[in-house]
Amino acid sequence: MSDRSFITWPFFAPDHGELLDRLDGWAQANVAGLVDHHDIDGSCRKLVAALGEAGFLDIAAPPADQAFDVRSLCLARERLAWHAGLADFAFAMQGLGTGPISLFGTKQQKAEYLPPVVAGKRIAAFALSEAEAGSDVAAMATTARADGHDHYVIDGEKTWISNGGIADHYVVFARTGEAPGAKGISAFMVDADTPGLEIAGRIDVIAPHPLARVRFENCRVPASSLIGDPGAGFKVAMATLDVFRASVGAAALGMARRALHEALGRASGRHLFGAPMSDLPLTQAALAEMALDVDASALLVYRAAWTRDQGAPRVTREASMAKLHATESAQKVIDKAVQIFGGLGVTSGVKVEELYREVRALRIYEGASEVQKLVIARETLKAAGGG
Repeated sequence: MSDRSFITWPFFAPDHGELLDRLDGWAQANVAGLVDHHDIDGSCRKLVAALGEAGFLDIAAPPADQAFDVRSLCLARERLAWHAGLADFAFAMQGLGTGPISLFGTKQQKAEYLPPVVAGKRIAAFALSEAEAGSDVAAMATTARADGHDHYVIDGEKTWISNGGIADHYVVFARTGEAPGAKGISAFMVDADTPGLEIAGRIDVIAPHPLARVRFENCRVPASSLIGDPGAGFKVAMATLDVFRASVGAAALGMARRALHEALGRASGRHLFGAPMSDLPLTQAALAEMALDVDASALLVYRAAWTRDQGAPRVTREASMAKLHATESAQKVIDKAVQIFGGLGVTSGVKVEELYREVRALRIYEGASEVQKLVIARETLKAAGGG
């Protein structure tokens, strides 16, 4: 295991250290055997099933009578990302794809959807983004029109949907028109086998995972599938992201820790000019910068998680800071690790090359870095009375 001295920080309780040990032991024994980069869909299904069987998915999708423990969520994502980006992905999407139900669902919705997700028997997805409505959610074009009192009909297309093509259900956000802009959007739980829902195409990316365009054409769903109030979909989405945004930073942190671990091993084991590479001042400077970025990211991530767990209703500023700094810093840490590895660092199959591809998307999804800067600025101005 990489450095775990951070678990003694005052952000954590003793049970968080126990979780870290238990999860790391499980991941060491199981993750490598579950990940096959030639069968991404199959790997995700196996990972979800194994995580459910091991009892870890209730962290991502807590039972109906429990709140999120965001510190546990972040610890789990950090540790899984250290071992394999796909393991982190499989875990996180179970949470993101049911987060709206955990936070806003009815008793019936929670009873129907949470247990099979926690058991690893159903795969979840979160369908918010569109081709012209990624960062700008208010530009959403997908619609859901009332069909009598008992149904809605959804039309439109979502894209960049993680778990698209293998999910058993999708949380779908669509414009219902109660008000203009973001205030006229609602959230629905839509089962994958609902007529009118189809996979319009799979999307290949540099770090493969199940990703697709999902099309809705006269997709008729019962009114009971509405999550929260009509027109409250933007609130549902933002509250869900408020929980999970810091955990994206945690995943980036796990990748950065792994890159630092690999770089330390390479620098200590390789000899240049008659001495270990780690004796070179430029190598030491790089390692120092990497260690600094890792610790700074950890402080921001676990501050955000701790603040949320202490009962703060929103942690928009803290979560955005954590996500922005941790993902941007992880990119730099991993790039330095690749440089320390030299030509081997860009060789397929080497861990730092894998990390280099995996980390890049984290600076985009769940709010691109540029959007996080806007959020942080607005929250800072608001706190200062200037906006």
